Amino acid sequence: MESYDVIVIGAGMVGAAIAYGLAGQEKRVLVLDGSDTDYRAAKANFGLVWVQGKGYGFPPYQRLSRLASAQWPGFADQLTHETGMALDYERRGGLHFCLGEDEWNQRDARMRAWHAQAPDEPPCTEMLDRAHLESLLPGAALGPEVAGACLGGLDGHVNPLKLLAALHKGLMLRGATLLSGQAATRIEPLAGGGFAVTAGGRRHESARIVIAAGLGSGDLGRMVGLDVPLRPQRGQVLVTERLAPLLPLPASGVRQTAEGTVMIGLTQEEVGYDLSTTASAAARMSTKALRVLPDLARARLVRHWSCLRIMTPDGCPVYAESPDHPGAFITLCHSGVTLASFHAGSLATSLGGAALGDGLDSFHHRRFDVSTIA
Repeated sequence: MESYDVIVIGAGMVGAAIAYGLAGQEKRVLVLDGSDTDYRAAKANFGLVWVQGKGYGFPPYQRLSRLASAQWPGFADQLTHETGMALDYERRGGLHFCLGEDEWNQRDARMRAWHAQAPDEPPCTEMLDRAHLESLLPGAALGPEVAGACLGGLDGHVNPLKLLAALHKGLMLRGATLLSGQAATRIEPLAGGGFAVTAGGRRHESARIVIAAGLGSGDLGRMVGLDVPLRPQRGQVLVTERLAPLLPLPASGVRQTAEGTVMIGLTQEEVGYDLSTTASAAARMSTKALRVLPDLARARLVRHWSCLRIMTPDGCPVYAESPDHPGAFITLCHSGVTLASFHAGSLATSLGGAALGDGLDSFHHRRFDVSTIA
């Protein structure tokens, strides 16, 4: 049995980013990863580093997304420098296409309301009419229904598979230990403080733990007094063959990768733990993509897969420390890519000092407790 400063349970996008940040503080960090058959949201991440519209109705999440976007360029440069791995990261803006004037007007009204919810933040979106949009996309022939788009100036995209691989390499280069195929099955608070975590038949001890195990976080959290409501939400994705440059900016629902493939998605399906792919979803996604970019009709689809997002009741992240067992933390979100810079930076710094840090109280799961709210 070995002892660590922190054990991070989960090596997906959230856990790996936190572990990378903690290891940079010269902490003795153990990262416990499950098996390849686990429900992994990172398997089908769309790769957007997205701000526009995030946290509608919950301003703290909007502010957190803005902060993460601002931290992303430095985070990407550092991770690439340390690992030698390119992330294909760009932040040149992102689009939300509007089909028809009604949809354009609805998006305009929603973005105005979204900005008003955080009046201390500067505007970061712009509504574009069709002519302005066409000037930004000279290589794309837009469908006749496209009335314009909302341009988010803080938005961007990255290769999520390269990001996750770089985080794994980076945390190990910084001295952390990563154990694969070692899913945590038990957490025991120790009488003298700290915790014992059982994984793969082995027992590990640490002063602090961070539960970042995605959909497995619910059962693990309850072992240390962290009962967080969460549910799976299925998202399906389509990918085309490699194409000539077509879409210079990423968009919600369609983006062209650095390799030239075009990703089309994601669905938002409440089907429990069903990971099936469906022809009906493929048809819906394809139809909408063709209404925006008709030239995609000539492209061959080469992959179709699904993933399960980690969703809280309001869709916003949860960051909390156990009131019963100080030193036990839980982190949950479905925006692991967007928030990776924050998780590896500000959050990891706070966790290294055994605290969540200022400004995260709004993200505690007590907000879902009806009796507390009342």
